[in-house]
Amino acid sequence: MTFSLKRGSAIAALVVGAGSFGGAALAQDVTIVLPEQPANLEPCRSIRSDIGRVINMNITETLTIIQPDTGEVTPHLATEWEQVDDTTWRFKIREGVEFQDGAPLNAEAVVNSINRLMNPDLTCDSRSKFGDVELTPEAVDEYTVEIKSDIPMPIMPTLAGTIQVVSPNMPFDEEVNDPVGTGPYTLAEADNEHIVLQRDDGYWGDEPAVETATYLWRNESAIRAAMVETGEADLTPTIAVQDATNPETDFAYLNSESTRMRIDMSIPPLDDERVRRALNMAIDWDGMGEALFGPDVLRATQMVVPGVRGHNSDIEPYTYDPEQAKALIEEAKADGVPVDTEITLIGRNGFFPNSSESLEAMQALWSEIGLNIAIEELEANDWVRYLDKPFPEGRGPTLFQQQHDNNTGDAGFTVPVMYHSEGQYSTVANEELDQIIEEAMAATGDERGELFQQAFAKVYEDIVGDVTMYHMIGYVRVGDRLDWKPDLKTNSEIRLADIKFN
Repeated sequence: MTFSLKRGSAIAALVVGAGSFGGAALAQDVTIVLPEQPANLEPCRSIRSDIGRVINMNITETLTIIQPDTGEVTPHLATEWEQVDDTTWRFKIREGVEFQDGAPLNAEAVVNSINRLMNPDLTCDSRSKFGDVELTPEAVDEYTVEIKSDIPMPIMPTLAGTIQVVSPNMPFDEEVNDPVGTGPYTLAEADNEHIVLQRDDGYWGDEPAVETATYLWRNESAIRAAMVETGEADLTPTIAVQDATNPETDFAYLNSESTRMRIDMSIPPLDDERVRRALNMAIDWDGMGEALFGPDVLRATQMVVPGVRGHNSDIEPYTYDPEQAKALIEEAKADGVPVDTEITLIGRNGFFPNSSESLEAMQALWSEIGLNIAIEELEANDWVRYLDKPFPEGRGPTLFQQQHDNNTGDAGFTVPVMYHSEGQYSTVANEELDQIIEEAMAATGDERGELFQQAFAKVYEDIVGDVTMYHMIGYVRVGDRLDWKPDLKTNSEIRLADIKFN
């Protein structure tokens, strides 16, 4: 990924105090060091942590906000909403707001943003939040939008908290590296070494304390931690547990992320259920979790954290049983399953702390039960080719390393995209499961939760659709200059407006 230079006339004023992109910062400036370079700065991909941490609620904003501590949906660019009928919601748009390029925020701009998000010519990760639902937005008047869906969407106000509203002047059919939104910061500079955001003095809301934010990236957790310790950076949103050694600056939090190895079920030998069960039984999950992710990490049986509606607490995790796993592989081999075929673990450089070490541990344990395992770690923009459909043609059997963030309180943001036959990330094709998912998406209340619980049980116990790993505990390091603490959303966004100075 090569960033193009934007708003070059502002560069000299913006980088003062940052030294060689990371020296001691000025009083109202911050330097944030990330684990990887963002693949791009496209708003419709901003549910990905590498992109969202930079632009979400900084450059672009959403119609509603999902409060991380309660899951309550509160107004933002939309001031109120109501359900007109089973498939129609009406939103009132905040008046007097402009985009950073001077375009007015109105109903037509919101319609354009929704249509852009749903545009099939753009590979938008954020579209996955809606599953295969079709949305038809319409401007009723200058500041009123109606959003119609082809099936009932009872959580539309929550979904509105995932739509990044962008200027109508942005390209409709092309990904961008220079997003324009209504947020308190504008993109001043972006290249392969750093990104700079500058406070927008024309912002419609309260003025943030931070004037300029410089983003750097370093793969190694220890280096990121050291940069904050020495004052070269002010904040790093993710460090490994072994580097979280200072209780004054290092904070642990349940970060709403769940990890898995997605099984490409269409390709032998992974199309055999015995092989998939063996993959789950061959790992010492407790030992690996404590060694690599800390004593507080939670074993996962599904891809949403406890507390999310639809989480199934009755699912029992697979027991570590390497002998039984080996027996399943030998049984499959005796029946002609090509278990000697090389299986590639697709990982992502700097994905999360100790992600590489977890791949190496799984490779060793899976090799011990008779599987032929290789590791391929990719940069973010190559890794994403395996994330979305259509998956790369000619690929062999793969286990795909994925970390999924659901901080919205509802499994509808997870199950359809991961497990429905038409899901953007799904390698599962099961008609019975599809029916359960479709019924869940149209349901409300307890019925909705129970149907999602059924879906998770079917994936884990019957289909064995993936190798779920952990509900992750995050560790951040915050420098002495800043008054800021992480919350459930830190993995997907870092709101500069929330940062104060000591």
